[in-house]
Amino acid sequence: MLLYLASTSPARLALLRSSGIEPVVVPSSVDEDAVLAAASAERPLAPTEVVSLLARAKAEAVVEHVLATGDGPGLVLGGDSMFELDGEIYGKPHTPERARERWRLQRGRTGVLHSGHWLIDVDPASRTTRGARGDTADASVTFADDISDGEIDAYVATGEPLAVAGAFTIDSLGAPFITAVSGDPSTVVGLSLPTLRRLVRESGYEWTDLWNRRGAL
Repeated sequence: MLLYLASTSPARLALLRSSGIEPVVVPSSVDEDAVLAAASAERPLAPTEVVSLLARAKAEAVVEHVLATGDGPGLVLGGDSMFELDGEIYGKPHTPERARERWRLQRGRTGVLHSGHWLIDVDPASRTTRGARGDTADASVTFADDISDGEIDAYVATGEPLAVAGAFTIDSLGAPFITAVSGDPSTVVGLSLPTLRRLVRESGYEWTDLWNRRGAL
């Protein structure tokens, strides 16, 4: 069984690799703003709805490519993450100014990282899909209250927080600034491994069917 990852996130890729899975990376080119605008035209979306919707859109965007070029049967995985603080949803800041502003807002406080997952069972040999399912996972993140402006500026200058939801990581340079995580830590990285394992089993497979890296076999 292959896992086709509809994401270019280095964090998700590293997380899967550390869990014994070498996924086939198939980047999606979803216009996230357009997807959200269409879905929220009638009413605002809850954070869990946002990450679920985008995870599904990313997975569905690459299915035809996987069916046409895939090396074997497997599961297409789409994922998305958003950080919620005071009811506001924060994705990737993209600019140093936004990242700096967010860190000054969230230091000493607790927010929630929402991670969405969508899994599609595919068989390239027959060019068919065999079902899909998804779910979300949440984890609370508490930031240190003594983070100085100088530390924020130095962290932002590394470029790391610009391309991650909430402008922080727990598995790299941002880790020392986080004092507590309540919930599955891998959710904060961007992909809940326990949630993914359950979705794999609900699809009729075992998690260990995806192990294909040296050391996991």
